[in-house]
Amino acid sequence: MQLTVCEPNTMSEAGVLQQPHSVAFSDSTCSSGTNSAALDHVLDMANESSEEEPTVEREEKTADPNAVTNNLEGCDEHTLNTQTVSAQRPDTLPVPAAASKSNLWTSQPDGEVKLRMEDRGLAAETPLTVHQLFTSAVRKFGKFTAVSWKEGEQKRSLNYKQYYETCRVAAKSFLKLGLQRYHGVGILGFNSVEWFIADIGAILAGGFAVGIYTTNSPEACQYVADNCKANIIVVENHKQLQKILQVQDSLPHLKAIVQYKGALKEKRPNLYSWAEFMELGRDVPDVTLDEIIASQKPNQCCTLIYTSGTTGQPKGVMLSHDNLTWTALSTGKHVRLTDATESQEVVVSYLPLSHIAAQMVDIWLTMRVGGVTHFADPDALKGSLVNTMKEVRPTAFMGVPRVWEKMQEKMKATGAKSSTVRRKVAAWAKDVGLHTNLSKMNQTRAGDHTPLSYQIAKKLVFKKVRKALGLDRCYRCYTGAAPITRDTLEFFLSLDIPLYELYGMSESTGPHTISIPDAFRITSCGKEIPGCKTKLHKPDTEGNGEICFWGRHVFMGYLGMPEKTEEALDSEGWLHSGDLGKHDRNGFLFITGRIKELIITAGGENIPPVPTEDAVKDALPLISNAMLIGDKRKFLSMLLTIKCEVNGDGAPLDELTPEAVEICKKLGSKATRVSDLAGGRDRAVNAAIQEGINRVNERATSNAQRVQKWYILQQDFSIVGGELGPTMKLKRPVVSKMYKEQIENFYKEVTSPTTPDNPLAPK
Repeated sequence: MQLTVCEPNTMSEAGVLQQPHSVAFSDSTCSSGTNSAALDHVLDMANESSEEEPTVEREEKTADPNAVTNNLEGCDEHTLNTQTVSAQRPDTLPVPAAASKSNLWTSQPDGEVKLRMEDRGLAAETPLTVHQLFTSAVRKFGKFTAVSWKEGEQKRSLNYKQYYETCRVAAKSFLKLGLQRYHGVGILGFNSVEWFIADIGAILAGGFAVGIYTTNSPEACQYVADNCKANIIVVENHKQLQKILQVQDSLPHLKAIVQYKGALKEKRPNLYSWAEFMELGRDVPDVTLDEIIASQKPNQCCTLIYTSGTTGQPKGVMLSHDNLTWTALSTGKHVRLTDATESQEVVVSYLPLSHIAAQMVDIWLTMRVGGVTHFADPDALKGSLVNTMKEVRPTAFMGVPRVWEKMQEKMKATGAKSSTVRRKVAAWAKDVGLHTNLSKMNQTRAGDHTPLSYQIAKKLVFKKVRKALGLDRCYRCYTGAAPITRDTLEFFLSLDIPLYELYGMSESTGPHTISIPDAFRITSCGKEIPGCKTKLHKPDTEGNGEICFWGRHVFMGYLGMPEKTEEALDSEGWLHSGDLGKHDRNGFLFITGRIKELIITAGGENIPPVPTEDAVKDALPLISNAMLIGDKRKFLSMLLTIKCEVNGDGAPLDELTPEAVEICKKLGSKATRVSDLAGGRDRAVNAAIQEGINRVNERATSNAQRVQKWYILQQDFSIVGGELGPTMKLKRPVVSKMYKEQIENFYKEVTSPTTPDNPLAPK
């Protein structure tokens, strides 16, 4: 599977930033003239407890030699007397083949694992707990802004010292509410500073941070909360609160609920506002929390990431302190993030934090380098994201394919309304941009050369496009979570915005491979982050095999599911992804399919559906989603959906997108609604679709891989409709069940490839 990230399903016109809820922090968190010696002492101990500083810290360049010491002055900090856990290096792991699986995984909440250490390189770096990483960040970046958000028109922020102190208060409040060691703290809501504080506070208090999908039904929330034995659930607002209240009687471990946005509409026992919650921990002795922190080890679980459940019940992916802190180190090195003392990185938090990719980017990577995370408006994916981007101007930006596709559609619609001259200039610039960037991609560093036409195009078009998108200082644009089409990749590449694909899964703490500017191939997911290894299991004659991972980013196991854990990890400890892939001669990884999605026809031919589905979408820009059918069938068929508008909840509407309407006009169709096209009602559109599928079929390697029949559905796939998972992955079994009648109709009477209804000559 592609890197699990998020659940957005629309991106429309930029809207107005809404007001987030106040975090109830005192403005006196920082005041002049106070003594910070106690905090200095604790930070010293936190860093000295490691045998050696990680390489990323040893090699750091400090722009201001006094910056580190100045960062710790002038703040009103409480006295801490903690003995931070000693991050001693466990026995180093020789080679993967020599590893014993029995101590590399656990399904027990209090279990410990052997870290996959190596003798040299980043895989040999000293393991750290989350607390050690955080205190290191405070030591180096104390006065740098850590998180920022808007309340109305007022911008608010916390620096790293304030951020750390607030997380400690939250941790003590969790303890006051009865959080037990190795029990969950569920967090159900949109990204916010409270989300981060609840997450880190839960970890510091010895519990598990557990993000819950905001789109979950009450029953799905109940499953996750019960599985992790959640003692506390933190919800965003009244709407999310109602889900938990509906199922609270089925949650025997639940002790309290905290609502972090909006006033409580009713008073209930053990229900707290955020302000009330933050006051609970004020009188909990520091030593109580410090003893728990001191007992934590890098090889113990601190976070649970629940899979989307597209192939069964969700599984709780157990991630250790070391999984988080080491992956942040290696990834930051690979993509060359800069420390705040040199130049501060800026990211916008809008992708759902129930996914490890969003957590890795927004929380852990930024903490590692002292970056700042700005929280987008809750309606970011309904229109306001572009406004936030233009205001914040991130230095790195992560988007799932659907986000980039929506940008592409909007830009095409806007461009179609431009004057003839502007359209011609844009077309010329895009042609120059695509050819120049493809040439750069295939050249060595020594052979790089940019033509004058590219420089002119950059000035006339590319810079303006970047500024309009809020990407004028962002040269790290990433895509992941699901397959992205070549058309979208080439569209942005033509605008001088290369999208760097990354690949991984929850079980690999997010990234395993990432494309970077000087190691980049279009449609490739790049190469491994440092310290990790890839193995292709049972490759076929073309080099396609199951992608397997090795490294310190590999998860501990599935909570309470030893059998499932043993299915994911083989006898040598390699993590089996279930994805098919191959390497080119330069070592770039290409994803070619998914084992469980393979279609095995009645004739015994194995066909990965995604390449054919992507080819159809590339050939037919009117198509939003395509699902190939044919398992145990005599021929292939396909369900198609049309690009349409969506409502505020992401549900598809009958109205076509402006781009789709324009395409229909060019084909001679007057269609403006999906219902005008569904079921094959429009002859002009039908002919165009058949022509596009014919073009795809011409490239098929065998007759068995050709699409013989297709059908346009009444509505597009969506998360709320149940056809897509939270990460926008297609739920094939669900779609097959929903449209069983249409599928069966394909095969009631086999149409010959030469009949007038399907004029395809046999290959």
